[in-house]
Amino acid sequence: MTEWLDKITEHTGVSPTAEQAQILASDRRFILVAGGEQAGKSVVASMFLVEKHLELLADREAEEPVGIQDRGDRVRRESPPLYWLVGATYGETEREFRYLEEWFGALGMVVESTKGVDPGRIVLSDGTRIETKSGVDHRTLSKESPDGIIACEASQLDSTVFSRMRGRVTGRNGWLFLAGTFESSVGWYPQLFKSWQQGGPDRRSYSLPSWTNRTLYPGGRDDPQLAALQDDSTDDFFMERIAGQPVPPKGLVVPEIRPDVHVRDISHVPGLPVRIAIDPGYAGAYAVEALQYIDGREVVVDEIYERGLVTEEIIGMAQSRPWWPDVEGGVIDVAGYQHHSMPAPAEAWAEEGGVNLSASRVSINDGTQRLRSFLKIPAGDRGPKLLIASHCKGILSELGVTPNPFDGQTRPYRWKTDREGNIVGRVPEDRYNHAIKAVIYHLVDKYGYASRPREKTFRVKRFA
Repeated sequence: MTEWLDKITEHTGVSPTAEQAQILASDRRFILVAGGEQAGKSVVASMFLVEKHLELLADREAEEPVGIQDRGDRVRRESPPLYWLVGATYGETEREFRYLEEWFGALGMVVESTKGVDPGRIVLSDGTRIETKSGVDHRTLSKESPDGIIACEASQLDSTVFSRMRGRVTGRNGWLFLAGTFESSVGWYPQLFKSWQQGGPDRRSYSLPSWTNRTLYPGGRDDPQLAALQDDSTDDFFMERIAGQPVPPKGLVVPEIRPDVHVRDISHVPGLPVRIAIDPGYAGAYAVEALQYIDGREVVVDEIYERGLVTEEIIGMAQSRPWWPDVEGGVIDVAGYQHHSMPAPAEAWAEEGGVNLSASRVSINDGTQRLRSFLKIPAGDRGPKLLIASHCKGILSELGVTPNPFDGQTRPYRWKTDREGNIVGRVPEDRYNHAIKAVIYHLVDKYGYASRPREKTFRVKRFA
């Protein structure tokens, strides 16, 4: 790696800091950099792409001639490389685009470059393309398989975009470089940072504090400007926005969730049985989770997560979903059999939807333990027993992976805590948990509790 860094420095005059050089020396395919403000995230991300490209060209030149049987694979490998710069908007890709335009130009490799970045494209002398993509339109992240992707200000992207990027680089065994500043310490980005901190065969996360930018802060961590900023800001702000470290979330009920492991870009498999799990509501949320048993795992393939709608309207929405013909029953909150000046929700699902739903009284803490047991990652390569489709924003927001779909705020399912973050009471707050409860009902109904026999269940075959 040092050889390529020396070449880049020689031609561009840009020399990485010691902290940036450590990141650039990584041999992982998936890298996440949590940077403080003005720490040089765009610089290190752009330099990583240049370094990887020069290394790729050298590897191709060194390859031995291949036989006829291997020629097809080699042609695929040796098609001109493709790289993406992905941002929440095109504007977020501007810095990386300009750095790459300047540095590849200094290396004498640029033959074409657009003036704007919406979208933007750089073409190199060997046919390599570098293209900008917007996370606003997921359709731009399709069709082709890039050799590498830089996620610009990655913390502003949602988990669906992450899943798409992760999937697109698989086709060419490509790499993914995520760079961003923490917007908060709850969500898919800080969770990914924590899960990759210990490293792995193909992934690693790094922190790049603001004080590593010696040009801006000559005194490093002890620079007077930073000392003044720390005095004038909250500890959480300084940790997240300057030190590049997430503040441990306080009181999450389900801390096992990992966006890179449990969240996938998946959809329903036609013809495979679907069971629906329901937690009726009106002012909070009405959650309907559609689950299939796929390859030995429970998979939340879709959901309906709405507010201010009655059961009959939710049933109409469900009947329009592609998985509806495959529904073979389900489960509902036991309160779904109660009448509140109107037919019980379970009765409406049976009469109007033709779906018989079972129900049982589920202990909050025991039910939560059952869900957490399915999210647990066992030893080996078997993976967790529960996966969630990346477009299911309701349950992902309750797990703290995405913002709440109704107001865009971070509202995960939490325990009650005091001012110092200590858990208070023996049961969590009964808020922001509708989809989670629905999935718990399904797991307990099908598998029982994690540590003791399931409670008595009653099933309704038909209504008079």
